[in-house]
Amino acid sequence: MARHITAIYPGTFDPMTLGHLDMVARASQMFDKVIVAVAAGHHKKTMFTVHERIDMASELVKPYPQVSVENFSGLVINFASSHGAKVMIRGLRSGTDFDYEYQLAGMNRSLMPNVETVFLTPGDKYLFISSTLVREIATLGGDVDQFVHPVVARSLRAKLRSLDES
Repeated sequence: MARHITAIYPGTFDPMTLGHLDMVARASQMFDKVIVAVAAGHHKKTMFTVHERIDMASELVKPYPQVSVENFSGLVINFASSHGAKVMIRGLRSGTDFDYEYQLAGMNRSLMPNVETVFLTPGDKYLFISSTLVREIATLGGDVDQFVHPVVARSLRAKLRSLDES
């Protein structure tokens, strides 16, 4: 009997970095269906709207036919349940990430025992990249092209221009 496993990869993806994209590529090799779940970001002030983040992510995952992008708000467990997901992908870059993600995985296991959290690490060249640092560097006029896909780099430049004009 073949098992079809759906995994979700939740995050704010503000913006999606090459590290995130590396995680998508890795997850797409492991699971039948991967949903990049873009959080509305109620707990964070985001640079990009949820629709802008979905548009960017959708463009970036086009090479992976089994990967889709959807938005969600509220608890990720409700999103996972409504999509029949059996796995939640979480990325680890450092020990600091592990401490937080381990605690989060424990909470999620209590709330949804039928969904396993799978930790993946990005390739070595992506271990230091974070959306927060990318936004900060871009806001301060730095070049982030080596950290993000060209689609994201263009979107960042356009967003910063529009913020400067307002």
